[in-house]
Amino acid sequence: MPRILMTGAAGGIGTSLRKLLPPIYPDLLLSDLKAPADLAKDEKFKAADLADMSQVEAICEGVDGILHFGGYSVEGPWDSILQSNIIGGYNLFEAARKKGVKRVVFASSNHAVGFYPRHHRIGTDVTARPDSRYGVSKVFGEAVGALYADKHGLGVTCIRIGNFGEMPLDHRRLSIWLKPEDLVQLCRIGLDHPDIHFEIFYGASYNERAWWDNHRAYELGYHPTGRGEDFREHAMAEQAKLKPDPVGDFYQGGTFCSMEFDGDKDRIVDWSKR
Repeated sequence: MPRILMTGAAGGIGTSLRKLLPPIYPDLLLSDLKAPADLAKDEKFKAADLADMSQVEAICEGVDGILHFGGYSVEGPWDSILQSNIIGGYNLFEAARKKGVKRVVFASSNHAVGFYPRHHRIGTDVTARPDSRYGVSKVFGEAVGALYADKHGLGVTCIRIGNFGEMPLDHRRLSIWLKPEDLVQLCRIGLDHPDIHFEIFYGASYNERAWWDNHRAYELGYHPTGRGEDFREHAMAEQAKLKPDPVGDFYQGGTFCSMEFDGDKDRIVDWSKR
């Protein structure tokens, strides 16, 4: 059986996948800055700071594939993003190369393309339009992944994750919701499919309001089981509790676009009045 390393094991996604992955990949090695508080006796864990190359090389030793969910997971100060996501992301790919890892699945984000308007349906080959410093770090990670695939032969899959969770929590998330079991499907394609060289998928379930063309994932065998519209009533009830956000409601990235925004608001259309 292949040995799979999952970084970010103590985070929200990592915590969920710790329960879903072991039946598929029994030899699963977990890593994060600190061990999860609920780490079980049968779970294998090695702590590592992604910004320290020697520590990253140590966790990559003897590994066949990597699920890279580690790093700074929200918008934050540049230095935090730089250390965890930029330096840490480079270290992860370089350590994987040095240690002979065959596959890397990189957790990218919808925030790499968050400044596309919601009425603009996009594929995976569009120009990056990050909505935050966090989004910039995900664009960087995708670029490093492409470099290591083309130059060093690493099989790389980047998943632009939408909103991961048990159900969509508002109007925006009806378009970008990702059921945990569907993320596992995408990870398995990235780790196991024989045709992987470099791919970008959108991390989204079957959402009828989707803004994204995810046909490549479907071509490689993706069959999502989650459907956003099944939770429409709940999502819209939660949306009614939120204050209007002219910038965030216009762009796909939501509040990541409106925070710190001092650009041209005249370009933003209030579609509710049309």
